[in-house]
Amino acid sequence: MSHPVVHASSDIDHKTTSLPVFTTENIPGHTVVHAIGMVRGSTIRSRHLGHDIMAGLRNLVGGEIHEYTKMIAESREQALDRMVAEALARGANAVVGTRFTTTTVSNAAAEILVYGTAVVIEPHP
Repeated sequence: MSHPVVHASSDIDHKTTSLPVFTTENIPGHTVVHAIGMVRGSTIRSRHLGHDIMAGLRNLVGGEIHEYTKMIAESREQALDRMVAEALARGANAVVGTRFTTTTVSNAAAEILVYGTAVVIEPHP
């Protein structure tokens, strides 16, 4: 499955296989003709014992904990996919004002939440 790309407003011409997702509220050269409403996607991931052991070893010598970096990146993509699926189901052709947040659910689990406003945009004439 192809992952949506979160765009800066400056690269609206970048084509994705999904709908464009923007961190900005306004998209140069386009008008929001209909605001559908908030859309969101989330996932909750727990740590893995094997990853914890490797992380503990890396903490001793310092450096990036690649296992956690990969897990968080995959979690962000899954949450983004879920938000895009909701936006598409509601008839949007873009999402603006996209934000990510993370919340600790338990000592060994965290939620990744992404949210934005599903909209219908049209290019300026």
